Amino acid sequence: MKRHIEFKDTQREIHNFRLRLGLSLGFVLLLLLILLARFVYLQVIQQSHYQTLAENNRISIVPIAPSRGLILDRNGVVLAHNYSAYTLEITLNKVIDLKATIDELAKIVDIQPGDRKRFKRLLADNRKFESLPIRNRLTDNEVARFSAQRYRFPGVEIKARLFREYPYHEQISHLVGYIGRINESEIAQLEEDEMAANYRGSDYIGKTGIEQKYEGELHGKTGFQQVEVDAGGREVRVLSRTPPVSGNNLVLTIDAKLQGIAEQAFGNYRGALVAIDPSNGEVLAFVSKPGYDPNLFIDGIDEQSWNELNNSPDVPLNNRALRGQYSPGSTIKPFMALAGLHYNKRAPGHTISDPGYFSLPGSRHQYRDWKKGGHGSVDLFKSIVVSCDTYYYGLATELGIDNIFSFFSEFGFGKKTGIDLEGEVSGLMPSQEWKQKRHKQKWYAGDTVSVGIGQGYNLVTPLQLAYATAILANDGIAYRPHLLKEVQSSRTSEKSTLKTNLEFNLKLNAEHLALVKSAMVAVTQPGGTAAMAGAGAPYAFAGKTGTAQVIGMKQGEKYIESKIQERYRDHAWFMAFAPSDQPKIALAVLVENGGHGSSTAAPIARKVLDYFILGKVPQPLLTVDEAEGVEND
Repeated sequence: MKRHIEFKDTQREIHNFRLRLGLSLGFVLLLLLILLARFVYLQVIQQSHYQTLAENNRISIVPIAPSRGLILDRNGVVLAHNYSAYTLEITLNKVIDLKATIDELAKIVDIQPGDRKRFKRLLADNRKFESLPIRNRLTDNEVARFSAQRYRFPGVEIKARLFREYPYHEQISHLVGYIGRINESEIAQLEEDEMAANYRGSDYIGKTGIEQKYEGELHGKTGFQQVEVDAGGREVRVLSRTPPVSGNNLVLTIDAKLQGIAEQAFGNYRGALVAIDPSNGEVLAFVSKPGYDPNLFIDGIDEQSWNELNNSPDVPLNNRALRGQYSPGSTIKPFMALAGLHYNKRAPGHTISDPGYFSLPGSRHQYRDWKKGGHGSVDLFKSIVVSCDTYYYGLATELGIDNIFSFFSEFGFGKKTGIDLEGEVSGLMPSQEWKQKRHKQKWYAGDTVSVGIGQGYNLVTPLQLAYATAILANDGIAYRPHLLKEVQSSRTSEKSTLKTNLEFNLKLNAEHLALVKSAMVAVTQPGGTAAMAGAGAPYAFAGKTGTAQVIGMKQGEKYIESKIQERYRDHAWFMAFAPSDQPKIALAVLVENGGHGSSTAAPIARKVLDYFILGKVPQPLLTVDEAEGVEND
């Protein structure tokens, strides 16, 4: 058998080996070149970038929230201030099992179900925050217990925080407002306004009232500190510190003592009172009853308290002074009288005969006067003193709604006053155009008759009526109502007083003004509708009572207050200014379902005026029960 013999090609194998070796060496060199190029890119070209990242891993920038500015009344009484307390906070991205962590913490620190609910709500609304409190205002004993076991809870720490407090609780709640935790929509707004950086480390922002309106002044400027940290994220040392700048202090025009007397004067009644200095627009008192405790809202109100406030038939969260809209009733009669004189529809000596009702020509319908049988012969002066409805039914008809709308608009009716609070409503001064647009109906003569005594479509806020009263008291010269008196700088302690600007001058006829004002003074004297409230006053003041219907009455039906459910009784009004010759205060009082202005609203105003003019707390006046049987406006 023949065998096949193969011969090795040694030279060829050597050549192939050298080729493979050369290719391998070339590949290795290529990899080395790529690696070298990468090293050059990272170490030379990207050196500054990665050095910054390394520094960021070593150095942490910690924001320092500023101290919020104080809010004070015109006499330096503190209405909102800060105090320091410890909080137990959880940094979410450092905790693996949140529920288990909270359960373990509850064995050391008292964590109530309400704390858990609040934390859950904050967790849903504030995902961008670095840490959230599970317990606020820890006791010294609780701080000591947690500190001893701090090592067991990575991501949990105790922080010293400043908390806001409102010492007057309900008394000035609708005015001062409150702060609360920043939510997602507010974060978005801050980012849009390029203010987000200044709120790093801040948990709270003004939600309502002065706290909201002047957030920019109160918040201050956030500080920062550079902190060196170890690989575990623990602080090693502070490298540098830029201190925060505290917010500015705000001095308001409000007199807290006057405010307190006004609040107490309401007793259990619901309502509102606004008092203004006619000479400069400073708001001296701003009451909305009932109020609420703003301290409940700072860390998130609990469910029970929220339900009590939100479901209360007294609606304590409604700012009645700013947003409550009511028929003004007879309080508009002084303005109607001025309009009649202005448009030459009435002369001072012109009289009418009041049979106790008014009827439009060709109509059988009777618009009743509040006094059965009427007031007899009535001129303009008497029409204000006794609040004669019949007089103003006829005057309104002669003026026409266009003239009424034009004249009243100049006093601010149907417009926002522009006060430095958010959420003001404009009320309603009706016109033919408004009714056509709103109800798709033409204006009827009967509509004008009702407007003449402050009923029908008329709606005003207590603030608007106080503003109009201030303009009247100041002879047609108007200053915008405002609550901020001055700003105290936290840096220099310098005071910046708010400049008072004249809004407009109606240039009313001096004789017309004198006549109407003298009639308003007579309202508070014997024979006037507010004679009881004015009895014994050592100073002269001008006023006008008003009663506004809440429910309609049928033709010939008699209003008997005791037979009507309390919530459907008439609202009581009183407007006033004092002293009558040189007014320093003008006010409007509304008592919801209070009945007659003379028996409920006017006595409240008298108490406020007594303190303001006489400088002492007034004695109790006639009670509502004692005033029973009074049948005037």
